Amino acid sequence: MGGVRAQVTTARRIVVKVGSSSLTTAAGGLDRARVDALVDALSGGRPSPPEVVLVSSGAIAAGLAPLGLARRPRDLATQQAAASVGQGLLMRAYTESFGRFERVVGQVLLTVDDVTRRAHYRNAYRTLRRLLDLGAVPIVNENDTVATEEIRFGDNDRLAALVAALVHADLLVLLSDVDGLYTGNPAAPGVTRVDEVRDFEADLAGVSVGRAGRAGVGTGGMVTKVEAARIAAHSGIPVVLTAAPQAARALAGEEVGTLFHAVQKRPAARLFWLAHATAPRGRLTLDAGAVRAVVDRRASLLPAGIVSVDGLFTAGDPVDLVDEVGRAVARGLVNYDAVELPDLLGRTTVDLAAELGPGYEREVVHRDDLVLL
Repeated sequence: MGGVRAQVTTARRIVVKVGSSSLTTAAGGLDRARVDALVDALSGGRPSPPEVVLVSSGAIAAGLAPLGLARRPRDLATQQAAASVGQGLLMRAYTESFGRFERVVGQVLLTVDDVTRRAHYRNAYRTLRRLLDLGAVPIVNENDTVATEEIRFGDNDRLAALVAALVHADLLVLLSDVDGLYTGNPAAPGVTRVDEVRDFEADLAGVSVGRAGRAGVGTGGMVTKVEAARIAAHSGIPVVLTAAPQAARALAGEEVGTLFHAVQKRPAARLFWLAHATAPRGRLTLDAGAVRAVVDRRASLLPAGIVSVDGLFTAGDPVDLVDEVGRAVARGLVNYDAVELPDLLGRTTVDLAAELGPGYEREVVHRDDLVLL
C-alpha cells in the first residue's frame, strides 16, 4: 500500500456512481453534508480536473421524508411518487453544491430502453457528450418516475457500467458504504479485503459476495457492484470500488478500496452494446456443429444449424444463441422474423434460395452482428 494508481491519475473522463445510503440519512432525506463532501471530492484535487459523469441514486430515498414515508415503499407506484418528489430535491442539492465551484450540472434520466435500443443508445451518447463539451457535469439516474418493472435496471451499478462504456470513460468509480470487496462478510473474523482483481475467475474464487451495507434505502448489494465491475473491465475500463468517504483519496490515486483492472482492450462500441446493453427478444437453439462454427470459427449462423426457435422477435432484434442444453454461447441481431424461421430450420441457404427466392440466401445472424458470451 502507499503507491499511486496510474489508471486513476491519468484518467481524463471518469464515471462515478454513488448509492442512496451514501447520500441520505437512515430515516430518508438528503444529508447535505454528505452531498457536499462528495462534490468536494469530485471538484478538487487536481490542477486540471477530469471530466466527470455522476451516476447518482437517491431520488426515491430523498422523497421518503417529505411524503411522510417511514421506509422505502415496495410497490412501484409509491416508488415512482417518491422519485418524482425526490429527484427535484436531489438535483437542487447537486446544483447548489457544484455551484460552489462554479460548475453547472445537467440532469439525464435514463430507462433501460435508452441503452438497449441502438437509436436511443446513440442519442444518449450525443446528449452526454455535448454536456461534457459544454463543461457541465451530467447527473445520471434511472428514470424511476416512469420505469415499469419490466424496463428497470434494478440498480444503478449496472447503469453506471453501461454509461461508462457509452461515454468511453477511462475509469469507473463505484462508491458505497463499504470500503471495498471482502472475501466474506466484513464483520466476520478472518475476512480480508481484496485489494486488486486482475482475473475475475481466479481472483474471486472463494470470495463470498453477499449483500452489504444498509439495505433500507438502496437496491444494490455487493453482487451488483462486482457484476458492474465485470462489465466495465471487459469493456476496457478499470474500476475502483470503495466507500463514499474515501472518494477524494480514491480519485487522487491512493490505494484504497478494490481496483478491478481492465481485462481486455476496449471492444467496438457496437459489440459492447450487443453483449451488455441489449435484452434478448428470443433465442435460437443450435446443434453441436453450429455451436462449433459460431464459437470456434466465428462463422455466421445459417438456418441449417438451428434446432428450434423461441420468442417473439422481428428482423433486427437481438437474440441469444444457445447450445442444446440451453447455455447461451453468443448473442446476435437476427435477420428474420420469428414466424419465418421455423420453416427454414435445417435447410441450406442454397435450397432456400432455389425454392423461395434469392432473398432467402442470407445468414440468420451475420458474424459481424454477433458477439460471443
